[in-house]
Amino acid sequence: MNIIEINNLSHRFADGTVGLENINLCISEGAFVVIAGPNGSGKTTLLKHLNGLLLPTKGVVRLSGVSVAKNLAWSRQMVGMVFQDADSQIVGETVSDDVAFGPENLCLDRDDVKRRVARALETVGLHHYKDQKPHLLSGGEKRRLAIAGILAMEPKVLVFDEPFSSLDYPGVKQILAQMISLHQAGHTILVAAHDLEKLIAHTDRLIIMQDGGIVRDGLPSQLLWELEAFGIREPCASRLGMKVHSWLN
Repeated sequence: MNIIEINNLSHRFADGTVGLENINLCISEGAFVVIAGPNGSGKTTLLKHLNGLLLPTKGVVRLSGVSVAKNLAWSRQMVGMVFQDADSQIVGETVSDDVAFGPENLCLDRDDVKRRVARALETVGLHHYKDQKPHLLSGGEKRRLAIAGILAMEPKVLVFDEPFSSLDYPGVKQILAQMISLHQAGHTILVAAHDLEKLIAHTDRLIIMQDGGIVRDGLPSQLLWELEAFGIREPCASRLGMKVHSWLN
């Protein structure tokens, strides 16, 4: 079953710049998909259409058969997006307050908000920091907090934009483990990345973008050797003719 269906999607920015050109794409429920491409290829622009942060100039995006443009509030509950800059998503005075922000804006009753916050913080391993001030967290912990804030909205799809940017090695491992755990729990995962070294061992589909269009779409193992032609670094193990292993091993 397809949870995301994109038909003839094009986007022009206000200055006339082409962001996307005639994108056609279906994502099955429960998939783990990486969208790769150099800066400016259209990755983030595409992902922002999934919950209506950007709206199409032409074409339509549907979630479970429902148009995103016609159901923005619902779409933003269905698709949670974790941005490259985690600090931009942190708004609460405490970790708990921050996670509660989204559910409170849904006008849920107090007990339901508390339940969602507790479950989200437990999922990302930050429950013991619930009274901590967010700015005191490490980079990896801040990104996990951003994930918790999204999880509290109970989305079906989780979208990550360059999730390992500016993280040290322990932080990368924390976020990678979190993403894998969420996928195993049944979430559909989409990740925009230009460095595939950390991710590719866990994904079941690789989409390559260039100049606002999709140029390749298939199994990662079949596309690794084409990456360099599109300005994407091929994983070191693959270059040496070896299998790419998980960073968590």
